[in-house]
Amino acid sequence: MKYLFFFISTFTFAQQTQFVDFKSVLGKIAINPIERTVSGDIGYDFEVLKYIDTIKIDAQNMEFSDLKLNGKPINFCNTQKQLQIISPFKKGKNNLTFHYSAKPKQTMYFVGSEANDNVQIWTQGQGKYTSHWFPSFDDVNEKVVFNLNIVFNKDYQVISNGTLEFKSGLDGLSVWHYQMQKPMSSYLLMLAIGKFEKNIPKSKSGVPLEMYLEPKDVAKFEPTYRDSKRMFDFLEKEIGVKYPWGIYKQVPVRDFLYAGMENTSATLFNRRFVVDSVGFEDRSYTNVNAHELAHQWFGNLVTAKSGKHHWLQEGFATYYALLAEKEIFGEDYFYSKLYESAQQLKFASRTDTIPVLNAKASSLTFYQKGAWALFVLHEEIGDKAFKKAVKNYLKKHAFQSVNTQDFFAEIRKFSDYDLSNFSKVWLEKTDFNTQQANSLLLKNKSIQVLFEVEKLKSKPLSEKKDFFEKTLHSEVHFTVKEAIVNQFKNEKLEDVASLYILALETKNIQLRQTVAAALNEIPESFRIQYETLLGDKSYQTQEMALYNLWNNFLEQRNQYLDKSKNWMGFNDYNLRTLWLTLALSTPNYTADKVALANELIQYSSVNYEANTRQNALEKLLAFKIINDDVLGNLVNATTHHMWQFSKFGRDNIRKLLKNPEMRVSFGRILLDLNEAEQFQLNRLLKE
Repeated sequence: MKYLFFFISTFTFAQQTQFVDFKSVLGKIAINPIERTVSGDIGYDFEVLKYIDTIKIDAQNMEFSDLKLNGKPINFCNTQKQLQIISPFKKGKNNLTFHYSAKPKQTMYFVGSEANDNVQIWTQGQGKYTSHWFPSFDDVNEKVVFNLNIVFNKDYQVISNGTLEFKSGLDGLSVWHYQMQKPMSSYLLMLAIGKFEKNIPKSKSGVPLEMYLEPKDVAKFEPTYRDSKRMFDFLEKEIGVKYPWGIYKQVPVRDFLYAGMENTSATLFNRRFVVDSVGFEDRSYTNVNAHELAHQWFGNLVTAKSGKHHWLQEGFATYYALLAEKEIFGEDYFYSKLYESAQQLKFASRTDTIPVLNAKASSLTFYQKGAWALFVLHEEIGDKAFKKAVKNYLKKHAFQSVNTQDFFAEIRKFSDYDLSNFSKVWLEKTDFNTQQANSLLLKNKSIQVLFEVEKLKSKPLSEKKDFFEKTLHSEVHFTVKEAIVNQFKNEKLEDVASLYILALETKNIQLRQTVAAALNEIPESFRIQYETLLGDKSYQTQEMALYNLWNNFLEQRNQYLDKSKNWMGFNDYNLRTLWLTLALSTPNYTADKVALANELIQYSSVNYEANTRQNALEKLLAFKIINDDVLGNLVNATTHHMWQFSKFGRDNIRKLLKNPEMRVSFGRILLDLNEAEQFQLNRLLKE
């Protein structure tokens, strides 16, 4: 009987939404930034739909106490993965309350410190990870109305889903009460704590658009959030369904794991997109902004029932972000991005054997091929039918989970298009339908010219030079001109110098950057023209131009360093770290090499974000500026929550350990490291 009970219970867990409907939750939680813990009192209201003997709530590595069902103590089991409440549950409404505590190993991240007055705490629950910090549901089909009361230091801003109903103070603390009106999947629950300033424009429909930045970044509000309101208004009109969540917030956080995350009513995004007007040209938040906003409808309002239908979230968000960018940057930009993704998909399809309708599909497939499928469908059935179908689809399934057939059912109401064949070609096959894609791309005149440029790749320069010159003089989109410049790489510079000059004279920042990247070796005859790139309003162009000029012209090194000595670049200090490296590597440039080295090493320390640290460490290692502090900072990188940065640390330590002297140096610093750092370094030393 014991084993039978286990089998039945496991079966019911997998099907829980058929037996139980969790309606709402109030979480009264406190967060300790020193101990890096979260604890609080939880109250769930739920309805039993059919008899069930065990109800589960996902909860990773948590402790529980004071469990009560409808005010009475109740038996429970804590598996360290689930809180299981055991009782002969009958049909009807119930209330479950309990206290919990956790020290999340992931999903809730603590950045900075109170000592440095720069604490940030944020969550990232994508998929099924919210249960690491809040007892909730890994099943996306269980949708709940979440309400949070969060207690924290009164000097900080606390941001969560929904509307801030009230804020009260107590003994240096504040209680922030956030309330949602509509249900959502648990992975969309969020929390962000830090010191922020905010602007609150309103959309045309009256939705408050809260835009946050750290106090030191307030001058960057306009370029960072440029076109945000315009995109919001456009998407609300284009989609045809009013924004469903009442308020929309956007918060950049330090060392975020991804570009952005579309938590319901509150997007978190990577601080690398906080830019000034120069940085905007290279690292604009625009696409990420539009993508995460589109998710508020596609993913948050309607959620894919399973991974197989994930394209209903990512494909839609990618496509509608492109439509928003088309509104801002124009039709040529729109088609150039479709062409770019078509090339990626065509190349990937040679080895990628997993189609869109598969839970194991790649990000490129879900995002870009999903977007292409929607573009094809939109073009084939027409704008009017497409918009009506999307509107009906969202309204019919609002706050519910959906599959691909739910979407197709709405398409069929407005079009007799062969969806069976469409699905086979775009969603079920792995190859990319280049023929159909090209026929749609060729509706755009710039793409027509681009195709002509691509046909000339194998032709000798003498047969295409006149055409290239004419095209560079034309008003065609800059991406076509970039394709031309990219064909110069295997040509002698003297043969294409006049064409490079034409490209530079367009004054287009992106095209000039393509020229900067194309020339690593610069002859004296082209020096003056290449030097103009140092004045471009682009931190990426300036970085490439400064390094290439410094590397090619030894006699002018001091001149280039003097010109760039006050450059900082993006918020990851790309230009400053490069300048310090070059200054340290230039004999007789400055007497105070120690101060410069210390500044560069400081950028690699825990006082800075991972992007800045990696920039500094890459340059320190490349130019062999290595001491115990550098090695310690490299070891610390291996303990970082960003996998890309921790991998960078491990990979570079492995390279250094091949040198016996470096192995001795790492051994020397071992005892000065903290426990986590010692663990990581010991593992690498033993490999």
